[in-house]
Amino acid sequence: MATPAFEEIAETFDFLEDWEERYRHVIELGKAMPAMDPALQAPATKVEGCASQVWIMPRITDGRFDFDGDSDALIVRGLVAILHALYSGVPVADVAKIDATSELRRLGLEEHLSAQRSNGLRAMVERIRVLAAAA
Repeated sequence: MATPAFEEIAETFDFLEDWEERYRHVIELGKAMPAMDPALQAPATKVEGCASQVWIMPRITDGRFDFDGDSDALIVRGLVAILHALYSGVPVADVAKIDATSELRRLGLEEHLSAQRSNGLRAMVERIRVLAAAA
């Protein structure tokens, strides 16, 4: 049930030969993501449970989920970009149906992220689910 944007990331990951290249790609995804308005980087949008600072601000347009996100760490900003690709444009009612763990496993992230980063990634997914459920 992945979006075309996420499928493109998954295909790129399949093409890249080693984790160092994938790691660099995650960072590039983060660098390419539009900056979040600093005014939105507030306690109300902060994701708890991340070692780095992470903010997610939802936007619902015509019943579809989207969000602005950012982090103070490049690799985490890249993870936010990957989650944006996974969830952006999905009908709000379908956000909870996305098996993020399974989709992210396709990228091999769990094997290469530290325990803290993995916990933070799970916290971001949970925050997205909660925000979509509240919409």
